[in-house]
Amino acid sequence: MKYLSTRGDRTERHFCDILLEGLAPDGGLYLPTSYPQVDSALLARWRGLSYADLAVEILSLYIDDIPADDLKALVRRTYTEAVFGSPQITPLKPLEEDLALVALSNGPTLAFKDMAMQLLGQLFEYELGRRGETLNILGATSGDTGSAAEYAMRGKAGIQVFMLSPNGRMSPFQQAQMFSLQDANIHNLALDGVFDDCQDIVKAVSNDLDFKRRYRIGTVNSINWARLLAQVVYYFAAFFQATRRDDQRVSFTVPSGNFGNVCAGHVARMMGLPIERLVVATNENDVLDEFFRTGVYRPRGAAQTLETSSPSMDISKASNFERFVFDLLDRDGNRVRQLFGEQLATQGFFALTEAERARISERFGFSSGRSTHADRLATIRLCHQRYGHVIDTHTADGLKVALEQRQPGVPMLVLETALPAKFAATIEEALGLVPPRPAALADLESRPKRVQVLPVSVEQIKQFITTHV
Repeated sequence: MKYLSTRGDRTERHFCDILLEGLAPDGGLYLPTSYPQVDSALLARWRGLSYADLAVEILSLYIDDIPADDLKALVRRTYTEAVFGSPQITPLKPLEEDLALVALSNGPTLAFKDMAMQLLGQLFEYELGRRGETLNILGATSGDTGSAAEYAMRGKAGIQVFMLSPNGRMSPFQQAQMFSLQDANIHNLALDGVFDDCQDIVKAVSNDLDFKRRYRIGTVNSINWARLLAQVVYYFAAFFQATRRDDQRVSFTVPSGNFGNVCAGHVARMMGLPIERLVVATNENDVLDEFFRTGVYRPRGAAQTLETSSPSMDISKASNFERFVFDLLDRDGNRVRQLFGEQLATQGFFALTEAERARISERFGFSSGRSTHADRLATIRLCHQRYGHVIDTHTADGLKVALEQRQPGVPMLVLETALPAKFAATIEEALGLVPPRPAALADLESRPKRVQVLPVSVEQIKQFITTHV
């Protein structure tokens, strides 16, 4: 399996090369040259496998430059009951007939980002050890990516992490999870801006090829294909739990900010997993909902990016969205470069043609909806009263939209994004109770913190990296 860029560079690369590279040299994102195909016979063979063994089967279709026994060992070391709290790793939480939550948040940082990040930590350490190299990871987080990456990379040989976050725009729990880490290889940088500013800096540094190569810069955001690939696995795992037949169609609703989580579902669907619909749920920062309704992609600036009670989705520039558009446009890298480069730079938006817009639903199965703070509170109450489950604010966005877009006879699976303890203030507002948290995290907010507050400046981030490597 080889990989190419979404922006026209047809140079084919191996998995382990793009694992350490992040963005392609032309500023695009990597995708496989083609998607491996699964059929009902292969699905039947995979049904009943453990999560780790299912992951080995799927990852092996995309990774041919890690020996099979080594890959199997890495995956089995990652997806264990000890780390994720259940033998199923991602168990379903049935709500009613043909409606369930996919529990993705039982890892070390209580968020779905652990599902991929724990594997990414293993892959990075393995490949760097094999090459005798080091890596400086530059990442951006709106809340959960940062802690998941830091917990996965803490103490890893040859790895340092520089994590950018929007100062004061995460929940107290999310901030404390990151800033309380005292490991010498973890550097938290809180920027006086929004998540999109942090993400823009990661891309700017990655696009400075001389700096990137000199300081061995890599990424853990979902612009890194390896992270997105790991997320494909739980779509298959959820399908097997929700169905008895290998041709039964299911739908997924996915709370989305940066489009990585739902893009993994797109990959699973392109492989042949029988997904009827992929429903994108946004909060008030509804750039993606606008696109799927109108065919217009109109990112917003920092001043127009709202601070909401589902802060991990306070994103107005969805990086992984480019991967879907690449497939939507029949993999025309030149057109993608024109849309995401020239048109966004000159006019601030781009619009699809009517024919292209029609394909979003007809060929690729996408739809969307949005949720507000009032919707969030109402859905948290409904889920607690009707189903006996307390859900976090982002999962509430997903459930609200899922209830609106269910189809008779088609199981609707809502991807859980985090445990409610991470957003206690809104849960208390909705239900009048403080959500429980693991005993080991009882004193989290009071622990000593290590964080550096910096302005939104590419040069200052570069300077910090150069003085700390």
